[in-house]
Amino acid sequence: MLGRQVTMLLKVIVAVAVLFVWHRSRDSSRGDGSNGDGLSDSSGNGFRLEHIWAYDPEDVVSSCVDVSEEMRVSADEYVSMESGSEFVESWWAKTGARPFSHVFDLRSRSMDIQRLQDRDPVSMEKYIDFSLENPELARTIELEWETAKIQVPDVRNRNTVLALALMSSNAYVRTPYTGDWRNLSSSWGHTGEEKFGWDKDGLRGHIFVNKITKVVVIAIKGTSSQGLFGSGEEDTITNDKINDNLLFSCCCARISYLWTTVCDCYMKSYTCDENCVEAELKRKDRYYAATLKLYKQVTEMYPDSAIWLTGHSLGGALAALLGRTYGVPAVTFEAPGELLPAKRLHLPLPPGLPDYEEAIWHFGHNADPIFMGTCNGASSSCSIGGYAMETACHSGQYCMYDVVNDKGWRVNLLNHRIHRVIDEVILEYGRPAKCQRAPTCIDCYNWKFVNKRRNRREESSSSIASSSQLTSSHSESETLTSTDAPEKTCIGRNWLGICTDYGV
Repeated sequence: MLGRQVTMLLKVIVAVAVLFVWHRSRDSSRGDGSNGDGLSDSSGNGFRLEHIWAYDPEDVVSSCVDVSEEMRVSADEYVSMESGSEFVESWWAKTGARPFSHVFDLRSRSMDIQRLQDRDPVSMEKYIDFSLENPELARTIELEWETAKIQVPDVRNRNTVLALALMSSNAYVRTPYTGDWRNLSSSWGHTGEEKFGWDKDGLRGHIFVNKITKVVVIAIKGTSSQGLFGSGEEDTITNDKINDNLLFSCCCARISYLWTTVCDCYMKSYTCDENCVEAELKRKDRYYAATLKLYKQVTEMYPDSAIWLTGHSLGGALAALLGRTYGVPAVTFEAPGELLPAKRLHLPLPPGLPDYEEAIWHFGHNADPIFMGTCNGASSSCSIGGYAMETACHSGQYCMYDVVNDKGWRVNLLNHRIHRVIDEVILEYGRPAKCQRAPTCIDCYNWKFVNKRRNRREESSSSIASSSQLTSSHSESETLTSTDAPEKTCIGRNWLGICTDYGV
């Protein structure tokens, strides 16, 4: 009898221990145990890759392919055959999942944000164009804002942060599948030769959809580079490099006279034409303009869905800029400082709202010189590779893993790779980095930025004022002269009636 009771007691203890371990493992997988709303269920209705979007800046053409089941199978087989190669290891880390058929689980939470009432993409593009042409007048426009409670990614949850990082890495992946690309640029009047598929040197976005919760995640591809960032294939190096140097340098990547600049805005030593740089950022063949098209086309495909944004490196910075433009959540990984280009683009910000209260979260670690803004100077790895990464300031919130003190890492450009961020940082830390206000900083403090448009107006106003003053002085002088001189009258005439003698 006693033996049976002992056996039952042991079974109860084992059952309790199993439940305890299961509960702890579930909490651990949820990061800090935050009770966010799940955006995936047991039937697998989470986020799947549904579309791949590509943009060719040379022809200003955007195109899209729907990810069919046939494409998932062929693409996953292609990735499996390439397993172990540098580009696969650099993007998909060591998860072992198939990128084109994987179902991602994200959690959300509610957040009050201030955003523009009119967020129509056409209206926003018109406002941005106007603000670039007339920045002083744009500041006087009273935009209408609203406070809204929206669902945002729960960045306190480790699995959510991990899933977004994997989506960001997914955007680097190419596929040999080249059929069924749709032209999405007809509304921009494109009439040239169509060049769909992967024969492109431009921006790419992977679009993940949860059809149950009606949330769409856009993952924007980051920089592809030959030996510098090690972030995937090298098919978009040229335009990636141009946009990196335009967005994150003080003035068109003018480091020294030996450098070839990406625009003609440099004036003289540490002096730059501010209007010129702003116009370059908004050119139709630049990546920021491409992200506006991407957002517009996704909202047309999913008009009733919420949009979230993510990306790594350059893709993360573009996601943050796009998020600030439309007031939608953005989660970035190892993104360079994007506050300077946000100011140059005159992106709207609610009055009185600090930028760190926006729904933008920047994840990174302090052993990445690009994220920290220290990859500059003539001897830096970035400069040697031809990249002028001079910005350090971020908008939104700053979520930094202290790997230098916690893991003994040294600052190295190789730490910027997305697979290392996933495998050796996000997965190894028990919970996500705490997000807080970004450190106060100033980009390009030693540069002078000249507003030629404002100077011309001031010179014109000064010239008009000076002319008016001269005219007024001349008129007053004439008036005084005619008034001060006594009026003479004729006091003597000759026989013809002509006055010959004048008197007062």
